[in-house]
Amino acid sequence: MITDFLNWLADLPPALLLVGAGLLVFGETTLGLGFIAPGETGLFILGTTATSVPKFLLMWVVTTACAVLGYTVGFLLGKYFGPKLRQTKMVRRHGADAWDNAVGFLRRRGAVAVLIAIFLPVMRTLVPAAAGAAGLPYRKFLPAAGIAGTAWCAIHIGIGAALGESAKWLEEAIGKGSWVVLLLMVAVFGLVMLVKRRKSGALAETVGAQPSGAQTSGAGAQPESTPRSASESENTAPH
Repeated sequence: MITDFLNWLADLPPALLLVGAGLLVFGETTLGLGFIAPGETGLFILGTTATSVPKFLLMWVVTTACAVLGYTVGFLLGKYFGPKLRQTKMVRRHGADAWDNAVGFLRRRGAVAVLIAIFLPVMRTLVPAAAGAAGLPYRKFLPAAGIAGTAWCAIHIGIGAALGESAKWLEEAIGKGSWVVLLLMVAVFGLVMLVKRRKSGALAETVGAQPSGAQTSGAGAQPESTPRSASESENTAPH
C-alpha cells in the first residue's frame, strides 16, 4: 500500500512535482496559501520522490528559489501595505497579536529574526510582510531569507526522502500490515505538527511580547508628580 502510493507519486512527471513543490513553498512563505495547503507538509510528501542526488538537488534549488521569491513578495507587501494587512482575514486567522509580535520581533532582532522565524509555522507565514512593515532594509533581509530558505528546504526534503525509504523498508518487512503502520505514521505526524504549531504560536507570543529598548528605557522613567491642591499648599507653607 505504502509502496504503491510512493511509486505512483514518483511516476508523476518530474516537472509537475517540481511545480507543485515550488507553489507550496511559495504559498507557505507569503500570506494566504500557507493557511490552506501548508507547504511544510507538502514538502515532506513530495520529498519522498527525491530518490537520487540529482532529484534532491533539483528540488532543493527550485524550492529555495520559490521560498526567496515568496519572502520577497511578502516583504514588498509589508513595506507598502503593512498597516492594511493587519486587518485582513489572512492575518486575523492567526490573530492581530501574532502580527504585532512578528513586527516587534523583527524590530528588535533585525535579520536574525528572519533566520529563526522560518522554522516557526506562524512566524514563517507572517515574517516576510512583517519585515517590510518593520522597516528592515531589503539588503539585510535578502541574505537572511536566502540562508533560511536554503536550510529549511534542504531539511524538509531530506526528511521526506528518508521517510519514503523507511516506509518502503517497513512494508517489505511486515507485508500486509503496512497499512496499520501508515495510519500510525499519519496519526503521529499529525500530532507532532499540531503540538509544534501550538508551541510555535506560544513562542511567537513570547518573543513578540518582549519590550523593545525604547520601551525598556521608558519604563524606568519616574512618573511626574501630581500638582498639590491649594489647600495642601497653604498647610505646608511656612508661617
